[in-house]
Amino acid sequence: MPGRTVAKLATVSAVVAASVLAVAPTAHADLVTHCIGTGGAVTVPNDLYVPAGESCALTGTTITGNVTVAAGGNLVVTGGRVSGEVRVSADGYLDATDTTVDGQVVLAAGGYGIFLSNAQTGTVTVRPKGSATIDSFLFAEESTVAGNVTVGAGEVRLDRGTQVQRNLSSTGTYYTDLHDSFVDGTLSVLNSATGSVVCGSAVRGRATFAGNLGGVQVGPNGTLDSCASGGYWGGDVSITSTTGGVTVDDNIINGQLTVTGNNPAAQVAANNRIRGGVTGDQAATTTNRAARVATADRVDAADQRAEVRRTSAVQEAAEAGAAKL
Repeated sequence: MPGRTVAKLATVSAVVAASVLAVAPTAHADLVTHCIGTGGAVTVPNDLYVPAGESCALTGTTITGNVTVAAGGNLVVTGGRVSGEVRVSADGYLDATDTTVDGQVVLAAGGYGIFLSNAQTGTVTVRPKGSATIDSFLFAEESTVAGNVTVGAGEVRLDRGTQVQRNLSSTGTYYTDLHDSFVDGTLSVLNSATGSVVCGSAVRGRATFAGNLGGVQVGPNGTLDSCASGGYWGGDVSITSTTGGVTVDDNIINGQLTVTGNNPAAQVAANNRIRGGVTGDQAATTTNRAARVATADRVDAADQRAEVRRTSAVQEAAEAGAAKL
């Protein structure tokens, strides 16, 4: 977002005015509220639509229907509720804080991104990029997804107690990272361009990492990102066909660890507790693990990208002014 100022996350909470424009009938005689600007603690008794290229910032708003964010649109919701689903189009953005979405959340191919903070949603889907030029993202902190998370593009980071109540499946992303989070089903990370980091997290089902180009770091003392501890794995863990390095450190694995076809060979630290043993090729474990330093701070990069779009969306909504619901 060239020319737009990055601001702190706290700026969003200051948006409390109200603005919703135009109500139009659909083919089913239902009403659709078109939102341009800022909205307050009211109930929208129908579907909500953010027009292409426009911004809508809502605080304390309840939407009884579905939500659609058109191409290039922005929806920032704080302390709200959506009874239906949320669909975000190409270059569209959804930012939900202290908000519940009862239905699914879907980001179309080339969508800008989804940011969830202390939010609850149904199934979350990020479509593959395809021919789009925009790399999407899914960032979630202190949030709960009551279903599957399926991501086919961009950056993925789950953090600070985020819970996926079913399966997490990632294919062809830029990276997929979990910090201090929970997956109640299976975890699959395939073909990520800069790999995957899982630290301080728990995965109940089987975990599969395959074809990742930037490496896989499971636990601390790896080269991809900094973190304090390993995690718990309720089933088998498989890390295969990975380039860029594999490190497995300070984990409890209640199954078998498989590390085959990795280049270089995986480093599996002696402090892991692995019930089913280790299968595959292992490199000699370094004794100076403290010397490992993360080469990139993925946390700051992720936060900054969301803040840029959030801040500009809130500013644009405020400039649009207030209108009646």
